[in-house]
Formats: sequence, structure tokens, C-alpha cells
Amino acid sequence: MSKSVKTLAIASAIAAAVAGTATITHASTKEKCFGVSMAGQNDCAAGPGTTCAGSSTVDYQGNAWTLVDEGTCMSIELPAMDDGTMRKGSLEALERDLPA
Repeated sequence: MSKSVKTLAIASAIAAAVAGTATITHASTKEKCFGVSMAGQNDCAAGPGTTCAGSSTVDYQGNAWTLVDEGTCMSIELPAMDDGTMRKGSLEALERDLPA
């Protein structure tokens, strides 16, 4: 699967989850998932010197989080880093993919 297709799939899933929360009648539990949002699409906390939602500047920025359904963070499939290391979401801030 190409990087752009994966990126679109992740962005679509996040957008659908956010849009769908208003119509869900049963409350679903959410958790912060670090390192999975695209630049400018984080929910909050994008490291020192940033404001909040939409303030990440790097795709998959390790210290920026997005709310996801509880139990799904670690299973979100992300493109590998340039060195071939696999990226994963994390329940804690990461030291990877930070802005320069």
C-alpha cells in the first residue's frame, strides 16, 4: 500500500471517528494516542512552544496526540520511518519525528 493511500486512510479514519462521536448513542471510551496524527491534525499537546489542537508541524510527531478508541492506539498501522523502523502509536509521548 502506498504512503499516500495509508495517509489518506488514517486521516479518513480519524475524521470519521471525530465526526461520528456526535451521533453515537453509547459513550465510547477514548484514549490519547501519541505519534499517529498528520501535521496540523493533532487534538492537543504538540510539545514545547506550541498551542494546542492543530499545532503539530510534523507527520506522526511523537509528542502530539490524537484521541482514538480505547485499546486501538498500539494497533494503528503507520508507515515505516526512513531507516525502516516501524512506527507505532503510543500511550506516552515519543522522542521520534519531532520538529527540528
